[in-house]
Amino acid sequence: MKIALMDSGIGLLPAAAAVRRLRPDADLVLSSDPDGMPWGPRTPEDLTARALTVARAAAAHAPDALVVACNTASVHALPTLRAELEPRIPVIGTVPAIKPAAAAGGPVAIWATPATTGSPYQRRLIAEFGAGVDVAEVPCPGLAEAVQHADSAAVAAAVEAAAALTPAAVESVVLGCTHYELVAEAIGRVLRARTGREVGLLGSAPAVAAQALRRVTATRAPGTGALTVLLSGRPAELPPAALTYPEGRALRQAAPVA
Repeated sequence: MKIALMDSGIGLLPAAAAVRRLRPDADLVLSSDPDGMPWGPRTPEDLTARALTVARAAAAHAPDALVVACNTASVHALPTLRAELEPRIPVIGTVPAIKPAAAAGGPVAIWATPATTGSPYQRRLIAEFGAGVDVAEVPCPGLAEAVQHADSAAVAAAVEAAAALTPAAVESVVLGCTHYELVAEAIGRVLRARTGREVGLLGSAPAVAAQALRRVTATRAPGTGALTVLLSGRPAELPPAALTYPEGRALRQAAPVA
């Protein structure tokens, strides 16, 4: 069994770690694009072209499924990726966890990149899944970039700024960018200090990992737990920034690098 994951950067780590927890034997291919990131400011056409190149690099390793572990790429590039790769390789997109957050009740906030906040895509998700619940959209400028570079001071500043924009009454916060899941603990601490109570944090990694494994043929032979890393198509090791997070360290320690 081999699962590929793609993103502009290290935002794919939470979903990769979730796959590893569910199937420790699965071979993983992590394909990112340090040469082209960030993807958020790019035009949809340019972003789609970059995403397609990253997906092709992963597809060359013949995975059983490809996870698009990036909210922005899922918005703009998913139809193109599926048109090229499916049905040979199932392609699984990433959607913010608005539905389970709204189902739990209470006011909800969605933390997302400035490009996604207020976008027609996010507004459609809120209209479809957030009916009857107060939903606040909170832009988080600079947070994804700070996480990508493991800049703890910049992460702290961006989290504090986003928390200041988050209504104090929220019961849960949807992490609408896969990078944010890497600093969920820091986000939780700041929200707890602001509200005086625990605020639920909902990421997409567990659901995306489970969906990817559901799409893989049940009879597929177990893998060896190997890890292949591709940086803009080049074979590499996990970048140093990835190893500052528990998810990156766990992936490196759990398997030999292919």
